[in-house]
Parts: sequence; structure tokens; C-alpha cells
Amino acid sequence: MQKSYFLYYFVRLLLIFLKGKIVRINWVKNRLSNTTPTQLYYAKKGIITEEMSYVAKLEGLEPEFLREQIAIGRAIIPANIKHTNLIPMAIGRATKCKINANIGSSALSSGKDEEVAKLKASIKYGADTVMDLSTGGDLDEIREAIIANSSVPIGTVPMYQIIHDVGDVKNLSIDAMLKVLEKQAIQGVSYFTIHAGFKLEFMPLVAKRKMGIVSRGGSLMASWMLHYHKENPFYEAFDEILKICARYDVSLSLGDSLRPGCLYDATDEAQISELKVLGELAKKANAQNVQVMIEGPGHVPLDQIQKNMELEQLYCNDAPFYVLGPLPTDIGAGYDHITSAIGGTLAAFYGASMLGYVTCKEHLGLPNERDVREGIIAHKIAAHAADVALGRKGAIQRDHEMSDARYNFDWNKQFSLALDPEKAREFHDESLPDESFKKAEFCSMCGPKFCAYKITRKLMQENCKISQD
Repeated sequence: MQKSYFLYYFVRLLLIFLKGKIVRINWVKNRLSNTTPTQLYYAKKGIITEEMSYVAKLEGLEPEFLREQIAIGRAIIPANIKHTNLIPMAIGRATKCKINANIGSSALSSGKDEEVAKLKASIKYGADTVMDLSTGGDLDEIREAIIANSSVPIGTVPMYQIIHDVGDVKNLSIDAMLKVLEKQAIQGVSYFTIHAGFKLEFMPLVAKRKMGIVSRGGSLMASWMLHYHKENPFYEAFDEILKICARYDVSLSLGDSLRPGCLYDATDEAQISELKVLGELAKKANAQNVQVMIEGPGHVPLDQIQKNMELEQLYCNDAPFYVLGPLPTDIGAGYDHITSAIGGTLAAFYGASMLGYVTCKEHLGLPNERDVREGIIAHKIAAHAADVALGRKGAIQRDHEMSDARYNFDWNKQFSLALDPEKAREFHDESLPDESFKKAEFCSMCGPKFCAYKITRKLMQENCKISQD
């Protein structure tokens, strides 16, 4: 039974992957001659693309409504025309809350095979997008392998490869930046995190913080700006960046270099000053038909999460908000996937469109495949809880089906409905491994005599019989 279950899951994923690869090649071939083949371009023209139709059906939305949301910048479909094995999805408040999983090699550990394994685990357990944050090894080879094996959009932080290629942040130039962006776009990256909103004038605000800059990309940018006493080159070259994104339909994830890395720094002047610039850049990108989402905090106390979501909606025209957590406490080391899921649930309820997962290794080390799995499931729970609370179409149906399965002791259906079917089965079978127990009207916690469901069912049946008599 266990082997057949795994085989079913593998075949299902394979069919989804192949379907995406075959179908999307046909979808994009007629757009290759268009110099701006972006979903936003077509949405503004009143054209519903195949991706829009597919996503609308998936989300239970009217295609025209989704097109309108994309046209006004409140939803995006990150789908580089070069990533033909991609199965489209949407990010925006009108759609279900999504999950991003971060993977990536470092100079100290991991490589191509390990990262592809993490990618496959991410997709298997429900990541809607995956970011390749590799900083060590052959970055082009790793990214090529990840995109080739991915049916979900792949995002990157190009700054990591830029520094990797030029050797030192002091050698960074606009030409080097644009060269890396173009190369990654051709490879099929569907969204770039660029730190273009961090301006030189914000440096004095950083000095007021307890933890300064916790964004890797932001800290590198700060080093360059302070060394040359010049403005952020991503900000200066933003128009050129937009041209590259428009050619391949690469969405921009406008990075929050000044996100708070601790509760003390949350919602401070530095964070909000950058957020306002990100809103201005988002307008500029929209005018050039480039899809945009905004990245958000960080570490934020629970009582400030709603305010953070509302400030983004105000300053950024309600562009999709992609948040890292947020983490409502600083002391969850070793358990920060739980910390983050708590903050993420509230963020999603108040307007976040995508949760950037955090693993238990956050602040401590490079996550492995097991950490990726647990981080994704924790944040899938957070996103789903918010979807249910917001009344999103079809969200609660799975919960109702699980309730029926539990009440009727349909153990196999319970496993299949769980966000992590393997873990649910594994925990059940630890104490009741025999296949005959899949039909038992009890679990190992209550046993056959103390199961509340069993007792209630018996009472209901007896009372029903008495009333009929």
C-alpha cells in the first residue's frame, strides 16, 4: 500500500509537469515576435491569455475579473516566456494566498544535485514559487538545472550572481548588473528580487537601528553606495532593467533592503521610507508593462502586522505583497518556521498575497530537504487558515471533507486530505502499522473504548432508533 501511494504521487507530479511543458510551448510561440510579451501588456489590451484562463479556473474566478486585476497591478502571473514547462499561477489579494520556498547553495555546502532535490521537495509539498538564492558553486549550472526541473515560477536575487561574477562589490557596475539580468531572463527566471528602493539618503536612518541592515542584497548595496558615495545603481538603471523584464515577461519583486530584522526596528522610518520608493517604482514598472510585487517585513510584533499590510496597500497601490513571515518574536531560534507561520497567518488575513516561508534553520544555518518540507507545510497551514477566514471560494471545502473522513473513520481519505499526507500516514502507522487498522474505528490515542467519535455515533444511532420507534 505504501509503495503504491508513493508511485501514484510520483506519476501525478510527472503528468502535471509534462502537461505544463507541452501546453505552454504552444501558448507562448505566437508571442515570441512581440517585443513586450508580458501578461500585463495583454491584460491592458483587454486580451485574456491562456495563462489567465487557466489560473482563473484554478482559483474559481471569472477570467475577465482576473484580467482586470492584472491590468491595474493588483495581481501578477509570473511566467517567463522562456520557462515553457511552467504551470501558471497568480499572486494577488483576489487569489488564494501563495507560498514561496527559498533554496540555494552556499560557498560552504550543497551543490546542483542537492538543490534540485530541495526543489522537488518544495514542489511536492506545495510551494507555489521557489527562489534560487545560490551563492556558491556554478550558479548558472545550478539555476539551469532548477528551471529545467521546475513546474513552478523560479525567482532569484540577481545581486548574488553579480557579486559572484565581479568578485567584489566595489567592482559592481551597471553593465555587469544588466548582463546578469539578461542572462537569467534568457534562462527562464520568472521574477527578480532587486533592491532598487534603498536610496543613499536613507543611510542615516539605518544608524538609528538596533540591527541595521539584515537583507543580504541590501547590505551589499549599502557597501557600494558608501564606498562610492553614489546613488543605488539599481535605482539609477531602473528603466534599463524594465526593458529586460518586458522582453521576457520577468516580474519584479521589489526587495525591502531595510526590512526589520528584529522587533525593535519594526515599522521604523527606514522601512517606511523605502516602502514609499517601492510604490513609486511599481508605478513606473506598470507603465512599462512589467508586472510587480512588493516585498515586506521581516520581524514585526503581532500588533503591528495589520498596520504594515495597510501601509503597503496605501503606498504601493495594493500591488501583491510578498512577506517574509513576518516573525512576531525574536526568540524562536530552532522553531522559527512556527514563529513565522503565526505572523504569516495574520499577514495573509490582512492582505499579504504570498508568504515567504521560513525554516527551523532561519538565523542558524542552511536548510536541508527535511527543513524545506517542514517550512513549507507550516506556511501552507498559515495561508490556508487565512483563506478560510477570508471566505475564499472553495477554501473550506477540504476542511469539511476532512471532518467527514474523521467522523467516518476513513483513514486513507484523511491521509490524502492532509497537507502532508506522508506525515499523517507515518504518524498513524507508528503505533497501528497493520493494514487492518485502516478500517478501525479508533486511533492509538483513545483506543477502542474511549473514542469520542465512536461514542457519539453510537448515541446518535440509538437516539435515532428510539425516535423512529
